[in-house]
Amino acid sequence: MVIAIDGFSSTGKSSLAKRLANEFHFLYVDTGAMYRMVALKVLKSNWLSVDGEVNEELLKQGLRSISIDFNSSCKGENRAMLDGEMVENDIRSMDVNSVVSRISSLSIVRKQLVKQQQNMSLGRDLVMDGRDIGTVVFPNADLKIFMKANDDIRAERRLKELRSNGNLEVSFDQVKNNLIQRDRDDQAREDSPLIQAEGARVIDNSRQSEDDVFQLVSSWVRKINNN
Repeated sequence: MVIAIDGFSSTGKSSLAKRLANEFHFLYVDTGAMYRMVALKVLKSNWLSVDGEVNEELLKQGLRSISIDFNSSCKGENRAMLDGEMVENDIRSMDVNSVVSRISSLSIVRKQLVKQQQNMSLGRDLVMDGRDIGTVVFPNADLKIFMKANDDIRAERRLKELRSNGNLEVSFDQVKNNLIQRDRDDQAREDSPLIQAEGARVIDNSRQSEDDVFQLVSSWVRKINNN
């Protein structure tokens, strides 16, 4: 069984996916973290020009040897591993936030990661969250979900996450503006734009609790399993 969860940033996609994976013993894959790891690699390797453009030739060469993985040994949660190094906190920084949409819009990046994501489902029950899971990666997923929420509520959630990771200087307005710009970039990109997949069930969790959303989606999963 494949569950595809798409939607805007900070709408609770990852939290829901993790709980579903634990409840139903599915493999969980955070595709956003995969694109964030590539973005972090670009920043660390100085593959950006002075004007912020990506050196696609260097990126193309680097993608041949980059290692993107997840370590699930830490408290039962997947932790992002880039070239053998745990980078879970690093990929959530504002520096990465500011470039990840630009990096993820590149076809050479998307093609490589989509292929890797599709291979992860072979012989496994899987729940995957991102922005093109139900449209590109798994258009025939058993359950497709699209999540959204109010901009201010999303910004509050992301700000809380950033500060818990030690980013104490960032402001609410910076976070909100970054979220809105990323949404615009992801919706406007030519390769795999952020759109609601055909047949996806929409959840607006602006006012719903994590428990309410989890119970609702769990009921959908059980119904599909029983049919």
